[in-house]
Amino acid sequence: MGYQKRTKEQLAARIAQDIPDGAYVNLGIGMPTHVANHIPAGREVILHSENGILGMGPAPAEGQEDYDLINAGKQPVSLLAGGAFFHHADSFAMMRGGHLDICVLGAFQVSATGDLANWSTGEPGAIPAVGGAMDLAIGAKQTWVMMDLLTKKGESKVVERCTYPLTGIACVKRIYTELCTLACTPQGLRLIDAVEGLNHAELERLVGLPIAAA
Repeated sequence: MGYQKRTKEQLAARIAQDIPDGAYVNLGIGMPTHVANHIPAGREVILHSENGILGMGPAPAEGQEDYDLINAGKQPVSLLAGGAFFHHADSFAMMRGGHLDICVLGAFQVSATGDLANWSTGEPGAIPAVGGAMDLAIGAKQTWVMMDLLTKKGESKVVERCTYPLTGIACVKRIYTELCTLACTPQGLRLIDAVEGLNHAELERLVGLPIAAA
């Protein structure tokens, strides 16, 4: 294996690099929250949290946490100048009304054409409801997924057809992983970039699907 995987922080920085100035963005629970710490200096990105915050900043320094100021995953966050709090019903109206430019979500599976499965594996004791993911996936102008490309067993999470319960159909535009960035299109997968040393044929072997060249 002549390539190096992106770390979670490198992956978060890779996503942050693609978020345009002035974008309104929701970061999902888990890995996507790290993106907030990597917004390039001088770029204004307005971060939204479904529990009712606009204008979140990076994670607070150790010892500076305020547990009255948390994101949807109950992690302490900071608030930038001009930030606002509001009722979660207003927050969901923003999500459902097409007012968010991008949402970044985790996933269990994504299909080549952009179907998203990110709320349940069907295992006993799994999360009992989809939460806000469905509203975000369909309501945001673009849905990006941040996830590991492979499971712990080495199976691709990018699949021809999702086998887990769906969150949304044909909603994912991009998949950011530790090995590559892919675009989902009606015709299937297209390569945006891959880590240095990972050639196209090896990536297609890992995913098990055809990937159009960048």
